[in-house]
Amino acid sequence: MNTMKSGAGVTTVALVVLSLCGFAQQGQTQEKKADHMEHNEMMQACAKACSDCQRACDMCSTHCSHMLGEGKKEHSVTLATCQDCSTVCSGASQIVARGGPFSGIICAACVDACAKCATQCEKFPDDKHMKMCAEECRKCEKACRDMLKHAK
Repeated sequence: MNTMKSGAGVTTVALVVLSLCGFAQQGQTQEKKADHMEHNEMMQACAKACSDCQRACDMCSTHCSHMLGEGKKEHSVTLATCQDCSTVCSGASQIVARGGPFSGIICAACVDACAKCATQCEKFPDDKHMKMCAEECRKCEKACRDMLKHAK
């Protein structure tokens, strides 16, 4: 009978230990879920900023094209930077939205493209199209920088 009691005691202790381990793992799982949710929210905010910037750059490149048509040759550089920035932002938006393995690579490129495009557009502070494009580029640049910091 003593053997049975000690066997039951060992079983009880084993069950308590297993449930404590399960509880600890559940806490870690909840922590991991929260980290994943935060990471996912950061990625989606970055993807949205990239998409918004892509559209702003497309609109600005159309504007620059019209300005060139009016003989304002100083818009040739901004036309090219807006077109390239739009293309980079479009790719970044797609890759980051799906959490692709190249998210960091495309975001680093997007930071550079947006910084250069914004710098060019800021040369025309009185032009509302150029100003809006520069603002969206700066927002996108920041969102990509934030995402890269968070991903490390």
